[in-house]
Amino acid sequence: MSTREVVRGYHDARYRGDAAAAAALVSEESFSFRSPFITSTDAAGHLAGLDGFLRVVTEVEMISELYGESEATLVYDVHTATPAGVQRTAEHFRLRDGKICTIMLIFDAAPWQPMAAAIR
Repeated sequence: MSTREVVRGYHDARYRGDAAAAAALVSEESFSFRSPFITSTDAAGHLAGLDGFLRVVTEVEMISELYGESEATLVYDVHTATPAGVQRTAEHFRLRDGKICTIMLIFDAAPWQPMAAAIR
């Protein structure tokens, strides 16, 4: 699979709530996930709060997709039914042996602070 197929497969599976399909595209060896709320080295554990988060997502609007041989960056807006409204998000991926080995999720966490406990 190409970098694009792996990364978009992961992204699309995550936002349709299919944690198993998303985790299947993640390396089980030396995986790292970082976001303003979560740091994880567990290939499936970083998706543990997915259901709670998706309950408030109304739309995901892709802005930009940049793909290299073993890395990718997605920039997108997450529309929510919360006081946070629309969340501009950047996500950087690194791949090794056809699987995602690192994900860095970047967004302004300030609007989410009051709601963090409810969606985890």
